[in-house]
Amino acid sequence: MRVAMIGTGYVGLVSGACFSDFGHEVICVDKDESKIEALKRGEIPIYEPGLDVLVNGNMRVGRLSFTSDLATAVPDADAIFIAVGTPSRRGDGHADLSYVFAAAQEIAPLLKDYTVVVTKSTVPVGTGDEVERLIRETAPDAAFDVASNPEFLREGSAIEDFKRPDRVVVGTTSERARDVMRELYRPLFLRETPMVMTNRQTSELIKYAGNAFLATKITFINEMADICEKVDANIQDVAKGIGLDGRIGKLFLHAGPGYGGSCFPKDTLALVKTAEDVGAPTKIVNSVVEVNADRKKRMATKIIEAAGESVDGKKIAVLGVTFKPNTDDMRDSPSLDIIPILQEKGATIRAFDPAGMEEAGRLLPGVDWCENAYDTIAGADILVILTEWNEFRALQWDRVADAMPGRLVVDLRNIYFPHEVARQGFTYHSIGRSPAEAE
Repeated sequence: MRVAMIGTGYVGLVSGACFSDFGHEVICVDKDESKIEALKRGEIPIYEPGLDVLVNGNMRVGRLSFTSDLATAVPDADAIFIAVGTPSRRGDGHADLSYVFAAAQEIAPLLKDYTVVVTKSTVPVGTGDEVERLIRETAPDAAFDVASNPEFLREGSAIEDFKRPDRVVVGTTSERARDVMRELYRPLFLRETPMVMTNRQTSELIKYAGNAFLATKITFINEMADICEKVDANIQDVAKGIGLDGRIGKLFLHAGPGYGGSCFPKDTLALVKTAEDVGAPTKIVNSVVEVNADRKKRMATKIIEAAGESVDGKKIAVLGVTFKPNTDDMRDSPSLDIIPILQEKGATIRAFDPAGMEEAGRLLPGVDWCENAYDTIAGADILVILTEWNEFRALQWDRVADAMPGRLVVDLRNIYFPHEVARQGFTYHSIGRSPAEAE
């Protein structure tokens, strides 16, 4: 099939590359001509393991191409995916749909034969209706249907998530559009991937409800971790004990400094605003948003308390600044709250991240960026682990001890056993585990 992918951001680029790998002919469109030219040269603008191989391989065989000219991609497409950004709107927290609606209006006069216009961007309930209205207003005689097909991609494992998804959700009541979507995803039928066919409103809500529920699980286990620290319990054992219950599940029960990234913060906030607008307020999700925002700030307090109530004049080594490993995404990362507070309290920050330092350098002024973990640790009074990159999971603690005059480690991701760090003479603090475990 012939696919036009509008937007070459994270969702658009990954989806376009994966559809082309399924055997479809895909043209990705973006207004940023410099970005398009870079993609034509095989330069990938985002960090996602394996994406460069996928993009370049499918370009070589002619299934994947890039253009800044919408008229080149739209008229012959069987399906047009709108995969543009929907950031939180400044001032009120609603999703900013201006890019989605602009794309719909630009697509409309270019439609030729029957086409399915698909919202791949994360959008509030009712957006598909407005996209349909805008297209119909501009092109009243066009043959098209509008469908919702939300993405469920995790940064760092997006290709695997696209090719081996838990489910594919399609929102449309048009059987003709459903046939097109089934054909697009036909390679997944061999894996018996569940396909949820529903109406647009339900499909749009599934995406928000899913992310809100996962954000709630993260926030819940973080609050349980706080209780563990007060009662000499172990949050990892609590998570295992409840996660083995099939009704709960073990995923997203890892205590830490709070959630961040491109999805959970804006999607939970957008759901809260949508719920308020329709008169069905989501008190649970609203609390999740508030608790998570407070938690990231409290993690800075946790570090300061571990340092004896003051970090003034201290050199702090920070390992990891992205919101999660295997991505360069800094959006709503806990580091953006934690590091500035430590700086305000008089600390000097040295930091290293395998992928995120270019973007972090613009967002975190005054940080001394280092070449590797051990370079960061050299001369530090305190070591803080903020992101659980694999290369931080096997530090040589005798080497750390030689390089680091201080003896305080604050591990906000629980990637070490307390006793193994304490054995090297360090005072070790983590999330939801008693200091007594280090004895």
